[in-house]
Amino acid sequence: MAHPVRVLLVDDQVLLRDSLATVLGADPRIEVIAGVGDGAAAVEAVRAHRIDVALMDIRMPGLDGIRATEQIVLMAPDTRVLILTTFDLDEFVLGAVRAGASGYLTKDTPPGRLIEAICDVAAGSSALAPGVTGSVLEYLRRAPVPDRSAIAVLTARETDVFTQLAAGRSNVEIGRELHLTENTVKTHVRAVLGKLCLRDRVHAVIFAYEHGLAGSHPSG
Repeated sequence: MAHPVRVLLVDDQVLLRDSLATVLGADPRIEVIAGVGDGAAAVEAVRAHRIDVALMDIRMPGLDGIRATEQIVLMAPDTRVLILTTFDLDEFVLGAVRAGASGYLTKDTPPGRLIEAICDVAAGSSALAPGVTGSVLEYLRRAPVPDRSAIAVLTARETDVFTQLAAGRSNVEIGRELHLTENTVKTHVRAVLGKLCLRDRVHAVIFAYEHGLAGSHPSG
């Protein structure tokens, strides 16, 4: 990105917000814009400032992190939400991702990993804690009968790319599998996300599992 990632810290613990501000602010890639203690204040802060990434707790007084995420995503589509919480329960993870969060990390995440995740999310990628990814996908494997109509808007090549996205593959891996250049893959990924109204790659994976499209070729 041309400018530092503009970060909003959202947590009801003042000491934690101050600690995060110190750690994140020491990295030149990040600029901490503000810190607030609840979801309602987070929504107002996003309205008042240009925020790239809101680092969001879940359990807070008043408006919780999941509901705040829903409002922020609707109000400011360019603002990404990265959940940072003590809880790695399936219900919270799924609720956050479905609300529009681009990532979900727990508070024991090392500072270096947290900084990289913030930069990744700001760049349009996603971040899920390793233990979280498996539990979410295992839950979603109990999915409905495949609904192939859900991707009818995609071209044949976009469907191929979507299948690779659903398997969690990187652009380089997709290009190797489909014999495409990385730039061509990026173009197709943008088209897939746009046509299916998905914010990023993690939502493509969730979409695939929710519609029973993961694990087999959708045009099969």
